[in-house]
Amino acid sequence: MRGIVQAAPRPAFLTSLRPLTLHGSRSTRIGPFEAGPGQPLLIIAGPCVLEDGPTNERIGAVLAQACGRLGLSYVFKASFDKANRSSILSPRGPGLERGLEELARLGRLLGAPVLTDIHEAAQAALAAQVVSCLQIPAFLCRQTDLLMAAARTGRAVNVKKGQFMAPAEMGHVVAKLRESGCGEVMVTERGTFFGYHRLVNDFIGVGDLMELEAPSGPAVCFDVTHSTQLPGAAATGTAGRPERAALLARAAVAAGVDALFLECHPDPPRAFSDAATALPLPVAVELLEAAAVLHRAVAGLSREGVTSRGWV
Repeated sequence: MRGIVQAAPRPAFLTSLRPLTLHGSRSTRIGPFEAGPGQPLLIIAGPCVLEDGPTNERIGAVLAQACGRLGLSYVFKASFDKANRSSILSPRGPGLERGLEELARLGRLLGAPVLTDIHEAAQAALAAQVVSCLQIPAFLCRQTDLLMAAARTGRAVNVKKGQFMAPAEMGHVVAKLRESGCGEVMVTERGTFFGYHRLVNDFIGVGDLMELEAPSGPAVCFDVTHSTQLPGAAATGTAGRPERAALLARAAVAAGVDALFLECHPDPPRAFSDAATALPLPVAVELLEAAAVLHRAVAGLSREGVTSRGWV
Protein backbone atom coordinates (compact mmCIF):
# COMPACT_ATOMS: atom_id res chain seq x y z
CA MET A 1 0.00 0.00 0.00
CA ARG A 2 1.32 3.42 -0.93
CA GLY A 3 2.38 5.81 1.81
CA ILE A 4 3.33 3.13 4.32
CA VAL A 5 7.00 2.87 5.15
CA GLN A 6 8.00 -0.61 6.19
CA ALA A 7 10.76 -1.13 8.72
CA ALA A 8 14.01 -2.29 7.17
CA PRO A 9 14.85 -5.91 7.98
CA ARG A 10 17.38 -6.39 10.77
CA PRO A 11 20.86 -6.67 9.21
CA ALA A 12 22.09 -10.25 9.33
CA PHE A 13 25.28 -9.37 11.19
CA LEU A 14 23.30 -7.97 14.13
CA THR A 15 21.69 -11.32 14.86
CA SER A 16 25.05 -12.68 16.01
CA LEU A 17 25.80 -9.85 18.44
CA ARG A 18 25.41 -10.34 22.17
CA PRO A 19 23.33 -8.05 24.33
CA LEU A 20 25.40 -5.66 26.40
CA THR A 21 26.05 -7.21 29.77
CA LEU A 22 27.41 -5.27 32.70
CA HIS A 23 27.22 -8.13 35.17
CA GLY A 24 30.30 -9.95 36.33
CA SER A 25 32.04 -11.32 39.36
CA ARG A 26 35.46 -9.68 38.92
CA SER A 27 36.46 -8.19 42.23
CA THR A 28 39.36 -6.58 44.10
CA ARG A 29 39.39 -5.52 47.75
CA ILE A 30 41.51 -2.55 48.83
CA GLY A 31 41.25 -1.95 52.55
CA PRO A 32 37.56 -1.96 53.47
CA PHE A 33 36.41 -1.36 49.90
CA GLU A 34 35.38 -3.84 47.21
CA ALA A 35 35.77 -2.83 43.56
CA GLY A 36 33.77 -4.64 40.91
CA PRO A 37 30.35 -4.85 39.29
CA GLY A 38 27.57 -4.00 41.71
CA GLN A 39 29.97 -2.11 44.02
CA PRO A 40 30.44 1.65 44.45
CA LEU A 41 32.87 3.22 41.99
CA LEU A 42 36.35 3.20 43.53
CA ILE A 43 38.37 6.41 43.25
CA ILE A 44 42.17 6.27 43.56
CA ALA A 45 43.34 9.88 43.67
CA GLY A 46 45.84 12.30 45.12
CA PRO A 47 49.03 14.12 44.12
CA CYS A 48 51.46 12.40 41.78
CA VAL A 49 54.25 12.59 44.35
CA LEU A 50 54.11 13.53 48.03
CA GLU A 51 54.57 17.24 48.60
CA ASP A 52 54.52 19.26 51.84
CA GLY A 53 52.14 18.17 54.58
CA PRO A 54 49.49 20.91 54.19
CA THR A 55 49.28 20.37 50.43
CA ASN A 56 48.93 16.60 50.83
CA GLU A 57 46.25 17.11 53.51
CA ARG A 58 44.29 19.59 51.42
CA ILE A 59 44.21 17.33 48.39
CA GLY A 60 43.21 14.28 50.40
CA ALA A 61 40.56 16.12 52.43
CA VAL A 62 38.84 17.60 49.35
CA LEU A 63 38.77 14.24 47.60
CA ALA A 64 37.66 12.26 50.66
CA GLN A 65 34.85 14.72 51.34
CA ALA A 66 33.67 14.67 47.71
CA CYS A 67 33.72 10.88 47.53
CA GLY A 68 31.86 10.58 50.82
CA ARG A 69 29.16 12.96 49.62
CA LEU A 70 28.81 11.14 46.29
CA GLY A 71 28.80 7.58 47.64
CA LEU A 72 32.17 6.70 46.07
CA SER A 73 34.90 4.62 47.71
CA TYR A 74 38.10 6.63 48.19
CA VAL A 75 41.74 5.51 48.27
CA PHE A 76 44.42 8.18 48.78
CA LYS A 77 47.26 7.90 46.29
CA ALA A 78 50.74 9.43 46.31
CA SER A 79 54.27 8.27 45.53
CA PHE A 80 57.16 8.52 47.98
CA ASP A 81 59.60 8.44 45.04
CA LYS A 82 59.19 8.94 41.30
CA ALA A 83 62.08 7.00 39.86
CA ASN A 84 61.17 7.56 36.20
CA ARG A 85 61.40 11.33 35.89
CA SER A 86 62.42 12.73 32.49
CA SER A 87 65.18 14.87 34.01
CA ILE A 88 67.61 14.03 36.80
CA LEU A 89 66.88 17.54 38.13
CA SER A 90 63.13 16.89 38.54
CA PRO A 91 61.76 16.48 42.10
CA ARG A 92 61.36 12.82 43.05
CA GLY A 93 59.67 13.03 46.45
CA PRO A 94 60.71 12.59 50.07
CA GLY A 95 62.10 9.08 49.66
CA LEU A 96 61.14 5.77 51.22
CA GLU A 97 61.49 6.40 54.97
CA ARG A 98 60.05 9.91 55.18
CA GLY A 99 57.50 9.12 52.49
CA LEU A 100 56.08 6.11 54.29
CA GLU A 101 55.83 8.10 57.51
CA GLU A 102 53.81 10.76 55.67
CA LEU A 103 51.58 8.18 53.98
CA ALA A 104 50.85 6.56 57.33
CA ARG A 105 49.98 9.95 58.82
CA LEU A 106 47.69 10.83 55.92
CA GLY A 107 45.92 7.48 56.09
CA ARG A 108 45.15 8.05 59.77
CA LEU A 109 44.11 11.67 59.22
CA LEU A 110 41.81 10.93 56.27
CA GLY A 111 40.51 7.61 57.53
CA ALA A 112 41.18 6.21 54.06
CA PRO A 113 43.22 3.34 52.63
CA VAL A 114 46.44 4.40 50.95
CA LEU A 115 48.14 3.35 47.70
CA THR A 116 51.70 4.02 46.62
CA ASP A 117 54.11 2.97 43.85
CA ILE A 118 57.08 0.73 44.36
CA HIS A 119 59.96 0.51 41.90
CA GLU A 120 62.22 -2.09 43.49
CA ALA A 121 61.51 -5.47 45.05
CA ALA A 122 63.19 -4.42 48.30
CA GLN A 123 60.60 -1.65 48.79
CA ALA A 124 57.59 -4.00 48.80
CA ALA A 125 57.67 -5.36 52.35
CA LEU A 126 58.45 -1.95 53.88
CA ALA A 127 55.67 -0.16 51.99
CA ALA A 128 53.20 -2.94 52.78
CA GLN A 129 53.51 -2.11 56.49
CA VAL A 130 51.86 1.26 55.76
CA VAL A 131 49.66 1.04 52.67
CA SER A 132 46.65 -1.07 51.69
CA CYS A 133 47.66 -1.37 48.03
CA LEU A 134 50.99 -1.53 46.22
CA GLN A 135 51.09 -0.16 42.70
CA ILE A 136 53.38 -1.37 39.93
CA PRO A 137 54.21 1.38 37.39
CA ALA A 138 53.43 0.71 33.74
CA PHE A 139 57.06 0.56 32.61
CA LEU A 140 57.76 -2.11 35.26
CA CYS A 141 54.68 -4.28 34.81
CA ARG A 142 56.65 -7.20 33.35
CA GLN A 143 59.34 -7.23 36.08
CA THR A 144 58.87 -10.66 37.62
CA ASP A 145 60.88 -10.09 40.81
CA LEU A 146 58.98 -6.87 41.53
CA LEU A 147 55.62 -8.55 40.98
CA MET A 148 56.55 -11.52 43.17
CA ALA A 149 57.77 -9.29 45.99
CA ALA A 150 54.55 -7.25 45.90
CA ALA A 151 52.39 -10.38 45.81
CA ARG A 152 54.12 -11.94 48.82
CA THR A 153 53.28 -9.00 51.08
CA GLY A 154 49.61 -10.01 51.23
CA ARG A 155 48.53 -6.53 50.16
CA ALA A 156 46.37 -5.73 47.17
CA VAL A 157 48.40 -5.01 44.03
CA ASN A 158 47.38 -2.62 41.27
CA VAL A 159 49.36 -3.05 38.03
CA LYS A 160 49.28 -0.45 35.31
CA LYS A 161 49.25 -1.92 31.82
CA GLY A 162 52.40 -1.03 29.96
CA GLN A 163 51.88 1.47 27.15
CA PHE A 164 53.64 -1.05 24.91
CA MET A 165 51.41 -4.04 25.75
CA ALA A 166 48.24 -5.53 24.33
CA PRO A 167 45.45 -6.06 26.86
CA ALA A 168 45.67 -9.85 26.60
CA GLU A 169 49.34 -9.72 27.64
CA MET A 170 48.24 -8.51 31.06
CA GLY A 171 47.02 -12.05 31.62
CA HIS A 172 50.66 -13.08 32.08
CA VAL A 173 51.14 -10.30 34.64
CA VAL A 174 48.05 -11.36 36.58
CA ALA A 175 49.21 -14.99 36.48
CA LYS A 176 52.59 -14.05 37.98
CA LEU A 177 50.85 -12.30 40.85
CA ARG A 178 48.36 -15.14 41.43
CA GLU A 179 51.08 -17.77 41.37
CA SER A 180 53.06 -15.73 43.90
CA GLY A 181 50.16 -15.68 46.34
CA CYS A 182 48.38 -12.39 45.61
CA GLY A 183 44.66 -12.68 46.23
CA GLU A 184 43.70 -9.08 45.42
CA VAL A 185 44.77 -7.93 41.96
CA MET A 186 43.65 -4.87 40.00
CA VAL A 187 44.75 -3.88 36.49
CA THR A 188 44.79 -0.32 35.21
CA GLU A 189 44.49 1.01 31.66
CA ARG A 190 46.56 4.15 31.09
CA GLY A 191 46.79 4.51 27.31
CA THR A 192 48.81 2.85 24.55
CA PHE A 193 51.69 4.33 22.57
CA PHE A 194 50.60 5.65 19.17
CA GLY A 195 53.86 6.83 17.69
CA TYR A 196 56.04 9.40 19.40
CA HIS A 197 54.56 11.72 22.06
CA ARG A 198 51.06 10.28 21.71
CA LEU A 199 48.83 7.93 23.68
CA VAL A 200 45.48 6.52 22.59
CA ASN A 201 42.79 4.86 24.66
CA ASP A 202 41.37 1.66 23.22
CA PHE A 203 38.01 0.91 24.80
CA ILE A 204 37.80 -2.42 23.02
CA GLY A 205 40.98 -3.18 24.96
CA VAL A 206 39.33 -2.00 28.18
CA GLY A 207 36.61 -4.56 27.51
CA ASP A 208 39.30 -7.20 27.02
CA LEU A 209 40.83 -6.29 30.39
CA MET A 210 37.42 -6.73 32.01
CA GLU A 211 37.32 -10.28 30.65
CA LEU A 212 40.74 -11.34 32.00
CA GLU A 213 40.31 -14.55 34.01
CA ALA A 214 36.55 -14.37 33.34
CA PRO A 215 34.22 -14.81 35.08
CA SER A 216 36.10 -13.96 38.29
CA GLY A 217 39.10 -11.88 37.28
CA PRO A 218 40.65 -8.69 38.64
CA ALA A 219 38.78 -5.40 38.87
CA VAL A 220 39.67 -2.88 36.15
CA CYS A 221 40.72 0.71 36.79
CA PHE A 222 41.02 3.51 34.25
CA ASP A 223 43.83 6.02 34.72
CA VAL A 224 42.21 9.29 33.69
CA THR A 225 45.02 11.81 33.98
CA HIS A 226 47.97 9.75 32.74
CA SER A 227 45.89 8.89 29.68
CA THR A 228 45.99 12.59 28.74
CA GLN A 229 49.79 12.65 28.68
CA LEU A 230 51.86 13.54 25.64
CA PRO A 231 54.97 11.61 26.74
CA GLY A 232 58.23 13.48 26.26
CA ALA A 233 56.54 16.23 24.25
CA ALA A 234 57.77 19.08 26.46
CA ALA A 235 61.31 20.38 26.36
CA THR A 236 62.37 18.58 29.53
CA GLY A 237 59.47 16.26 30.22
CA THR A 238 55.91 15.26 29.52
CA ALA A 239 53.20 17.51 28.13
CA GLY A 240 49.49 16.79 28.24
CA ARG A 241 45.86 17.45 27.33
CA PRO A 242 44.18 17.72 30.78
CA GLU A 243 41.09 19.30 29.22
CA ARG A 244 40.22 15.83 27.88
CA ALA A 245 40.28 14.16 31.30
CA ALA A 246 36.54 14.52 31.94
CA LEU A 247 35.72 13.13 28.50
CA LEU A 248 37.85 10.05 29.09
CA ALA A 249 36.46 9.53 32.59
CA ARG A 250 32.89 9.60 31.31
CA ALA A 251 33.74 7.14 28.54
CA ALA A 252 35.44 4.77 30.97
CA VAL A 253 32.59 4.78 33.49
CA ALA A 254 30.07 4.27 30.69
CA ALA A 255 32.16 1.30 29.52
CA GLY A 256 31.76 -0.27 32.96
CA VAL A 257 35.16 0.10 34.65
CA ASP A 258 35.30 -0.53 38.39
CA ALA A 259 37.63 2.28 39.41
CA LEU A 260 39.08 5.60 38.28
CA PHE A 261 42.60 6.87 38.95
CA LEU A 262 43.40 10.57 38.82
CA GLU A 263 45.98 13.02 40.03
CA CYS A 264 45.09 16.52 41.15
CA HIS A 265 46.64 19.54 42.84
CA PRO A 266 45.57 22.92 44.25
CA ASP A 267 47.83 24.64 41.69
CA PRO A 268 48.80 22.16 38.94
CA PRO A 269 51.54 24.30 37.31
CA ARG A 270 53.36 24.19 40.65
CA ALA A 271 52.95 20.43 41.17
CA PHE A 272 56.23 18.60 41.78
CA SER A 273 55.31 15.96 39.17
CA ASP A 274 52.87 15.64 36.26
CA ALA A 275 52.11 19.36 36.32
CA ALA A 276 50.96 19.12 32.69
CA THR A 277 48.15 16.66 33.45
CA ALA A 278 47.18 17.09 37.13
CA LEU A 279 43.67 18.44 37.58
CA PRO A 280 42.77 21.49 39.69
CA LEU A 281 40.79 20.37 42.73
CA PRO A 282 37.48 21.98 41.64
CA VAL A 283 37.78 20.30 38.23
CA ALA A 284 38.50 16.96 39.88
CA VAL A 285 35.39 17.30 42.06
CA GLU A 286 33.23 18.12 39.02
CA LEU A 287 34.64 15.06 37.27
CA LEU A 288 33.74 12.89 40.27
CA GLU A 289 30.21 14.28 40.34
CA ALA A 290 29.69 13.35 36.68
CA ALA A 291 31.27 9.93 37.23
CA ALA A 292 28.95 9.20 40.15
CA VAL A 293 25.85 10.01 38.08
CA LEU A 294 27.05 7.87 35.18
CA HIS A 295 27.98 4.97 37.42
CA ARG A 296 24.50 4.93 38.93
CA ALA A 297 23.01 4.94 35.44
CA VAL A 298 25.22 2.08 34.30
CA ALA A 299 24.40 0.10 37.44
CA GLY A 300 20.70 0.70 36.79
CA LEU A 301 20.97 -0.66 33.28
CA SER A 302 22.74 -3.73 34.62
CA ARG A 303 20.03 -4.39 37.20
CA GLU A 304 17.14 -3.88 34.75
CA GLY A 305 18.73 -5.83 31.92
CA VAL A 306 20.06 -4.06 28.88
CA THR A 307 18.70 -6.58 26.35
CA SER A 308 15.38 -4.79 26.25
CA ARG A 309 17.14 -1.51 25.51
CA GLY A 310 19.06 -2.58 22.47
CA TRP A 311 22.16 -4.34 21.22
CA VAL A 312 25.78 -3.45 20.84
